[in-house]
Amino acid sequence: MSAPIPQQAKSKSLRACLLCSIILSPADFRKIGCPNCEDIMQLKGSPDRIAVCTTTSFEGVIAAINPESSWVARWQRTTNYARGMYAAYVKGRVPEDVEAELENKGIKYRPRDQSDLD
Repeated sequence: MSAPIPQQAKSKSLRACLLCSIILSPADFRKIGCPNCEDIMQLKGSPDRIAVCTTTSFEGVIAAINPESSWVARWQRTTNYARGMYAAYVKGRVPEDVEAELENKGIKYRPRDQSDLD
């Protein structure tokens, strides 16, 4: 699986998913949702959900061409994610309902803002 590579180079027009940190344009999030966590984030076709579950506040861009074998993808915990562009650091946290859903599924939420370093 791969995600579209955003055409715009201006980071202010791009958004990063707060859960997986993939970087897409708002139009791509509306059109396809999040290629990694759409079942939880439910971004497809929902501008309101995109506004609260993604952010324009991110730093660093990582291009994951072959995430399964990339040491950077292992470091970013994105080895099982779609090929695409990812933020190295994402400021913000997922909404409480998403955190609750992750907890109900037995998934430990790890913020992408480096506040949960391991």
